[in-house]
Amino acid sequence: MKKFIFILCACLVVLFVVWLVLRFNKTNSNEVVYDGGYVASVADESIVIYDIDDLEAQAWEVIPQGGFDYIRGGAETENTMKRNEMAFDMVDIYPRVLTGVNEPDITTEILGIDISLPVIVAPAAAHGLAHVSAEAGSARGAAASGTIMSVSTYASSTLEQVAQAGEGAPQWFQLYLSKDDAANRNLIKTAEDLGYRAIILTVDAPVGGNRVSDARNNFKFPLAMPNVPKKSGKTKGQGIGAIFAAAQNELGPYDVMYVKSLTDLPVIVKGIQHPDDAEIAILAGADAIWVSNHGGRQLDGAPASFEVLGEIAERVNKRVPIIFDSGIRRGQHIFKAIAMGADVVAIGRPVIYGLALGGWRGVVSVFDYLKADLERVMWLAGTQNIDDIKNINLRKRCETKWCE
Repeated sequence: MKKFIFILCACLVVLFVVWLVLRFNKTNSNEVVYDGGYVASVADESIVIYDIDDLEAQAWEVIPQGGFDYIRGGAETENTMKRNEMAFDMVDIYPRVLTGVNEPDITTEILGIDISLPVIVAPAAAHGLAHVSAEAGSARGAAASGTIMSVSTYASSTLEQVAQAGEGAPQWFQLYLSKDDAANRNLIKTAEDLGYRAIILTVDAPVGGNRVSDARNNFKFPLAMPNVPKKSGKTKGQGIGAIFAAAQNELGPYDVMYVKSLTDLPVIVKGIQHPDDAEIAILAGADAIWVSNHGGRQLDGAPASFEVLGEIAERVNKRVPIIFDSGIRRGQHIFKAIAMGADVVAIGRPVIYGLALGGWRGVVSVFDYLKADLERVMWLAGTQNIDDIKNINLRKRCETKWCE
């Protein structure tokens, strides 16, 4: 009997060790382990999306906790982040009938670039937290979807890798100004030489927001950010606060003029949340305005991006195009943003979640979902094309707290 119990215990130990190896070595076909033990997905498949809100919970199962919280999280109480989506309920879309609409056309153009839908990829740091292909994978998905990929200075992929993955598809480069002028010049020249079509100057992050979940996790980036100038210090093993601190954190209209002086590419000023700032940016030479509160990741207690879009669009008065982000998840959100004054919108987290779940094919699935959803909304609202959306009036819900 003792011998039997001993053999049984030995077998259980062996099975437990095998389980540990399979569980923590991450040698299966769906994951890869970086130095330091961070696990990233290598999934390569289309994904089925019934409701885009499902992607966040599904991505939580795939992305390690620290990386997931960095991607998902907002500043402090996350009130502004939550309002970004809630604010779309400020207004309603009038359903229209007997309009003769058939198979709505969702194609449009921005800064001379034709795209298959009025949705582009917003610049976001460190796609490598979600998938081994990183921004190169997102770029391949964006290219296959017929839209624009925006690449952050804080990307996990080099500008060269992203350009190669896009195979000539339109791409924009988002610049966080360095304190090193030579580095700024080199980054912009590299982007120009690689065929990037615009420079996005982000102006709403002189310091990092108070991202509580990152502090609790003591989150440090497991991968380097190869586009960050070496003089700014190392990025691997650093938190986002330290990385922001190494960048230029005293920004004014002269910085827009400075970037304009370095390139013939259009310069888009990103992070506008007040009509006066839109005016300043335009007077400084901005070729487009990007209305954004950084996805609710900077100043908690700020209004939702959608809440200020209308007044900014009124001040801009069509002098330059308007790009909009923060909270876009559905076709109705895209529709409402365009009706309120945006020319195109951008998405960040949904792209990264799709990348984690299916690689570049997962990114395509996200855009396919939004294409179908926007077409459906346009059909039901009696709008044949994007210009029709720009000419309709939304109904304000004045019984809600948003318009008291």
